[in-house]
Amino acid sequence: MSELRILITGGGTGGHVSPALAVVQTLQKRADAASPSLALPRLIFRYVGSAEGVEATLAREAGLEFVGVASGKLRRSSRGPLGLLTGANLRDAFRIPVGILQAMGAVRAFRPQVVLATGGYVSVPPVIAAARYGVPILTHEQTVTVGLANKIAGRFATRIALTFEGAMDDLPTALRAKAFVTGNPVRAAIFAGDGVSALHRFFPDAAPGADRGLPCVYVTGGAQGSRILNRAVLAALPDLLVGCRIIHQCGQQPEGMEQDFDALSDAARALPQALRHRYFVTRFVRADEIGDVYALADLLIARSGAGTVTEACALGKPALFVPLVPTGGDEQTRNAQRSVDAGGAVILPQSRCDAAHLLAETQALLGDPARRRAMGEAARTLARPHAADALADALLALAAAAS
Repeated sequence: MSELRILITGGGTGGHVSPALAVVQTLQKRADAASPSLALPRLIFRYVGSAEGVEATLAREAGLEFVGVASGKLRRSSRGPLGLLTGANLRDAFRIPVGILQAMGAVRAFRPQVVLATGGYVSVPPVIAAARYGVPILTHEQTVTVGLANKIAGRFATRIALTFEGAMDDLPTALRAKAFVTGNPVRAAIFAGDGVSALHRFFPDAAPGADRGLPCVYVTGGAQGSRILNRAVLAALPDLLVGCRIIHQCGQQPEGMEQDFDALSDAARALPQALRHRYFVTRFVRADEIGDVYALADLLIARSGAGTVTEACALGKPALFVPLVPTGGDEQTRNAQRSVDAGGAVILPQSRCDAAHLLAETQALLGDPARRRAMGEAARTLARPHAADALADALLALAAAAS
């Protein structure tokens, strides 16, 4: 096999995209490092996702060819089958067949030998299309609760990779025989950071005397941010900054909504001069910045998506998690609880995420460095550092078996 054509799909959130890109990077590094006698085939990647999704930007930033297809989301409801008959679900139901037809065209044009699907509703049409053409498929689930898209995709998959052992019980019984546990791949960039570089980049006006030794808190609510978390930080900002620096990734809210970045930037400009240089707010932390951010951070305050929890564990970062609790489920609480049970994190329930509670929890953690060190060590015990290699091995094995 002189070349290996790998189709990647998954999206909707960065948590679905990052594991896929981590596997791509692992395969590319193997190809670059291999001796001539052990050389991999020439690797050719193509990413199929939603043109409007975060995956379009992230895939292109990673240097991958990207093809956009229509996608529709099936929103789960606590009101039973009739609860699924919402206007949004009915509108999206018409997009799914279009997406499948577009995905079939993309698969036929690319002729992949294997597919990696990392979840999100956008992954379903490419998986169905690939199965139609007999292409072996590896799916990967990031959370303890198996998503609806992955339950559908799993029926077409050749193998199903899971991040957590507990997710096996959440799979339909018929799918468990082809499932195995790998952990959740993390971006290589998070390990390559420099705290000194981050200090100069994000806090160039820091007072060297008064601010020496101040801990740094990294606040993030994901690509779209968390309005609840952002507003709690906004209300508590002057009091928080008395004892720390903050790097705040507040996200980009959907078009037409009030942007939290504007309110937070106004609040930053209104801070007392002595505190202003301790706060850095941005909509996004770029791929070339995230390693430095983590290297400087002494505490993570974040939503508990699978990717964020995995990165905190991989780096041994103590965390204060504010799980998102949507109508259809509570997977972020389950993600965070594993770290809490190990001693690596604290949960602040969304219902209590206000200025007073956020300030109290943050000050308690910042005021106890020994506790933070112990939490970091506990979090690291949950890490699976070879997850990307395990998925890369499984992908190559599927391609080899089908050749």
